[in-house]
Amino acid sequence: MPEPATPATPVTFPPAFLWGAATSAYQIEGAAREDGRTPSIWDTFSHTPGKTAGGEHGDIAVDHYHRYRDDVAMMADIGLNAYRFSVSWSRVQPTGRGPAVQRGLDFYRKLVDELLSKGIKPAVTLYHWDLPQELEDAGGWPERDTAYRFAEYAQIVGEALGDRVEQWITLNEPWCSAFLGYASGVHAPGRTDPAASLKAAHHLNLAHGLGASALRAAMPARNSVAVSLNSSVVRPLSQDPADLAAVRKIDDLANGVFHGPMLHGAYPESLFAATESLTDWSYVQDGDLALINQPLDALGLNYYTPTLVSAADPQAAAPRADGHGSSDHSPWPAAEDVAFHQTPGERTEMGWTIDPTGLHDLIMRYTREAPGLPLYVTENGAAYDDKPDPDGRVHDPERIAYLHGHLRAVRRAIAEGADVRGYFLWSLMDNFEWAYGYEKRFGAVYVDYTTLARTPKSSALWYGQAARTGTLPAISEI
Repeated sequence: MPEPATPATPVTFPPAFLWGAATSAYQIEGAAREDGRTPSIWDTFSHTPGKTAGGEHGDIAVDHYHRYRDDVAMMADIGLNAYRFSVSWSRVQPTGRGPAVQRGLDFYRKLVDELLSKGIKPAVTLYHWDLPQELEDAGGWPERDTAYRFAEYAQIVGEALGDRVEQWITLNEPWCSAFLGYASGVHAPGRTDPAASLKAAHHLNLAHGLGASALRAAMPARNSVAVSLNSSVVRPLSQDPADLAAVRKIDDLANGVFHGPMLHGAYPESLFAATESLTDWSYVQDGDLALINQPLDALGLNYYTPTLVSAADPQAAAPRADGHGSSDHSPWPAAEDVAFHQTPGERTEMGWTIDPTGLHDLIMRYTREAPGLPLYVTENGAAYDDKPDPDGRVHDPERIAYLHGHLRAVRRAIAEGADVRGYFLWSLMDNFEWAYGYEKRFGAVYVDYTTLARTPKSSALWYGQAARTGTLPAISEI
């Protein structure tokens, strides 16, 4: 539930804490066919009838490619001191192979220089779901070769930007890439093959490990290499042993499948047992786990809402409230015996329950899973039906309350010993929200999709004040 409107004491963060916002290339850049860029799987998917709301796509998005200087100036005006963005793979390597297109790299060089000139620390994500279509045509993430292509791409970008960018993230939310892309099909490339989704998960893990090594070989040693996971906070409907077993199964599929090899060098044995009807995991080759288990300099955590599960009643249709879009196909391979439930409480426009305790619990879990590893909240935010007032201002008190509650949860975790060094709200501005098209507005900055004019919402002003002072303002309109 949202925090009380009148906290008893000020909530103050450490002086070096990063106050940032996050975006991804396909959601904001536009310029889909300019300067050598070729289609990614999201270009193909969004132009396929019936795949996105209203048939909407990212051809123009919010035209950040042409407006980046103004957007960076806006970030500085708001008061951000960090900005997380992703690189469009097919803008840099149009076929996913071979030499870079310098015009593509030049865009990111100019963006980084602009950020640094304004005192904003760039954080680069190499992969935020936009695989070059040619690599998907060759088999995509279920094919092992894709991981090696990613490592080559990582080296190219690391060499181009590593002298100026210190914070790097290999993959964003590989769970979505693997299971929404290849199992449920609600994300690009839209495939519905549960066995292939597990292969994709392994090869994404391998891509992370190979990419981390490639970055380190290409960049100064001072740079930080991380990954951003959308690890689920999985809770049982009851303490019944069957419900607790359901939690274990979903925790393996949501979390252990990635943090097991990345952090601990092993997949959970219970994951192998649960999925043996789909795969024998023979694609995990000797040496893979050592390649994946690269030392990390930090870990990014993305959080929106907790997950509530129980054992499915075999006599009834299992409720589907997993929060990951509408599909006849589940994103949870071999989990037909698990039922998902809507958690109680106030919800955002996405239908996701607002629960800051989940973020606190997630941070504390990874404080235990990876002791000594610095943490960043690399995504957290909410969609609301924001509209300008007659005077042109956009008031979004619900988002302010959401941010306040979740930032208080971060500060509580810090007080309990978690080494959280920064927070990146999702998102800087309204943009293309994947299969939802332009229906869902996550931005702290309002975008008029007709004129592409930007208007900072009251949440942006509130967040900017927090960034400048290091202390959370009261929940009130600014």
